[in-house]
Amino acid sequence: MQASKTENRRKAEPFYWLSAAKPKTSSEIVNEARDALQTVKTPRPFTPTDEQRKFFGSQASRCPQNRRPVHFSLDTSSSDSLESRPNSGVRLSPLTHKPVVIISEKNDEASSVLHPTPPPDAAEVRKVSSACRGLFRATSLKDLFSAKVVPLDQNEVKLDFEEPPMMMKNSLDRSNNCLAEQKLYTSFDDESRQLICNEHTSRSGSEDSVEGTPGNFSLQLQRERSALVSDQMEEPGKKLSQLRTSGQKRRVTGLKDETRINEWEEEDFFWHTRILPILRELEKREDNIEHLCLACTKLHQALGDGNMLGKRFKRRNTLLKTLYKLVDIDSDPLSLKLAKIILAMKVDGKNLLSVCKLAFKICRNEKNFFIIQNDTLLDYLLQVLWNEDLQTNHEALVYCMAAIKVMSEKEVLRFKMVSKGAIEMFLELMKQINSIKEHDTYFSKLGHLLVQLAATLRILANCALARRQLSPSAAIPELCVALEQRSSDKDVCIWIVSVLSKLSTYHDFCAALAECSRCYIVFLALLNKYQKQQDLVIRIIFILGNLTARNDQSREHFFKEKESVNTLTSLFQTYYELDMNALTCHHDSKGKKPQKYPSEAEDVLIKLIRVLANLSIHPRVGAALAAAHPVVGLLVTVLEYKTVDACEELVINAATTINNLSYYQVENSAVQEKQLHIAEMLLKLLMSDNMDAVVEAVRVFGNLSQHHEIRDFIMQKKIYRFVIALLDSKNREVCFPACGVLLNLTVDENKRAFLMEEGGIGKLVDCLQDFGPADWQLSCLICKTLWNYSENMASAASCFGRNTNVLLMLLTALLDEEVELECSLDRDIKDCQRVYWEREFKPVAEKLLDRIQSHHSSS
Repeated sequence: MQASKTENRRKAEPFYWLSAAKPKTSSEIVNEARDALQTVKTPRPFTPTDEQRKFFGSQASRCPQNRRPVHFSLDTSSSDSLESRPNSGVRLSPLTHKPVVIISEKNDEASSVLHPTPPPDAAEVRKVSSACRGLFRATSLKDLFSAKVVPLDQNEVKLDFEEPPMMMKNSLDRSNNCLAEQKLYTSFDDESRQLICNEHTSRSGSEDSVEGTPGNFSLQLQRERSALVSDQMEEPGKKLSQLRTSGQKRRVTGLKDETRINEWEEEDFFWHTRILPILRELEKREDNIEHLCLACTKLHQALGDGNMLGKRFKRRNTLLKTLYKLVDIDSDPLSLKLAKIILAMKVDGKNLLSVCKLAFKICRNEKNFFIIQNDTLLDYLLQVLWNEDLQTNHEALVYCMAAIKVMSEKEVLRFKMVSKGAIEMFLELMKQINSIKEHDTYFSKLGHLLVQLAATLRILANCALARRQLSPSAAIPELCVALEQRSSDKDVCIWIVSVLSKLSTYHDFCAALAECSRCYIVFLALLNKYQKQQDLVIRIIFILGNLTARNDQSREHFFKEKESVNTLTSLFQTYYELDMNALTCHHDSKGKKPQKYPSEAEDVLIKLIRVLANLSIHPRVGAALAAAHPVVGLLVTVLEYKTVDACEELVINAATTINNLSYYQVENSAVQEKQLHIAEMLLKLLMSDNMDAVVEAVRVFGNLSQHHEIRDFIMQKKIYRFVIALLDSKNREVCFPACGVLLNLTVDENKRAFLMEEGGIGKLVDCLQDFGPADWQLSCLICKTLWNYSENMASAASCFGRNTNVLLMLLTALLDEEVELECSLDRDIKDCQRVYWEREFKPVAEKLLDRIQSHHSSS
């Protein structure tokens, strides 16, 4: 029974069992071992014949020891405007090379590429697999030695193991038998096995020699066995322990090798049956673009099915060479298919640069929008942006980011981009760029990438969905850091400032920007450095206008920065002179096209004056600016040389700022010093047909009329008539400043009579009736004006005429608390109005009512 089991086991195993022999003496064993070591020669490595080399094509070229990596260069020089920046500020390096396949020299290999032919049928492939497995199992130390030890002088024959004294000769015979058995297979088996082993050696050149060719492996085993016999005679216990450990290692290595061989065989089979036929279709280079696109789609699908996408595919270079030969075909749909496959192969270096240039060329063509929006090119570009090394592939990332920027201009792709987490990628990329310091060699090169990144963020800033993902606390600090580090790069500054100018229009982002303490320093430094760079200056001024419009803290923070007011004044002077020169040139050149409104210089002045107006709201800052003669002088100059018709917004902004500054009654006030000249300029605004300009002029007169020189000017120029006429507008914004001027005029007793002469009393009573409970502030102002006017009246009838009874009825009704409570439905507004009614309106109205009633009854 035991013999039959052993016999069955022998038949099942793929190696030969050594027959039992008569034990030999120690001297015989040693002599045999020495003879074997002297006579054994290393088998000559397999060298394919010319016919075999033709059959297997360029398989040997896969060994990286015989060739350098293949680099590809792509030509996009046919694009008409790549050397110049795109409209959105894209800054790219020019493309000067045509698409060529640059292949490094190979040893002993023809310059033309021979593609392998399909293998024999599946049965032959299984034979190869079986032979390889048999070879490696036959040479496994686990099968050569047993775990049991037999003394050298033991004569009993065991079937479970071979005695050490008999091992040398029989193992050599067994190796020869194994090699002889391999020759029984066809030449295809030998060649394919040789290629597989060579391929594996090239991949892991530093690993054990077990992973080399079968001949070398057999020789190594012979040497190990000879040494083992000698060592066992001296130290059998010690060597037996080493033998067990070595056997375990060899067993694990053998299993790994067998798994790898199986994988390579499967890959070879898949290559010949699925991939190679498609490559042959593509190599025909037919004029039928649709056919080529379909073949590329099939190829991409097949590569995915065979798990051949990425860098681990051993025939990757052959595949890429075939694909790059198709790039010069003038077809964007085909180029799109090729670009996706090449990107899926995880190329790097020059190949990555070429395919990113190709992707950018496809994306910037407007005609390709419909094929891109339903494609997955965006996914591959985002993977490149996320995975590739910033410093190694910085130029490729420029074109990758430029392609993404062009895609972001389309709403469909913009939403797709945001949904795939692109915002997080962009911020992380900016963070990596900011980590590169100025002394680094890559610092200046990354400026091109930062331009594309900032331009993309500027487009996304218009998208509400993108802004929700663009966290203010994360985005704003990184943008400020980039702006400060790249202050010498004008293009980078323009695009980053453009992003900040858009984001500053939203409360959360503006608040986050105000919390960046160094942002004001950076902005002032850029304004001084690029004073005549209008597109940069105007955006910074716009940001400062938004910051100073928010709260007093931002106003004070900016004002306290060194040279802040001087910087604004210098800018004001510079762009005022530019605007004056432009006006002179325009008048001298007759017959030319009309000047653009507003001009670039005017646009800067408009936003610059807005900053000054916002700053003047802060009490301390406003008082300081009111005493700043250069600032006030430039504002007055604007009113002198500009008309409302020429530049409405500029003139109105200047009048608004003068109005704010005229509020502060300070020593050495430049506004008070120039008040009569200012009044002359305001008179032009009152005579214009622009109602906004009229209202601003009346507001300035409302503040300036606190001074008797201006009141005299108003009476002398009969401006009061115009002011009284404004009471008919039924507009609160117009009536309020008009009542302010009339109130100040009634301070002088000799100027009160004009109210009755021009019908002013009746118009004031009408305003009180129209606005009454809806605006207690305006109602209070009207009552104060009537109070001043009636100071020395003899009777109510002589003072108010036929308006007396209406006025009495109105005052009585407005002082009724129930009327006051019904004036507003909103609780917050109601509380505010009630406070003003109690503190401001009620005291004045009660006194006026008492005065009228006392003089009315007496009359």
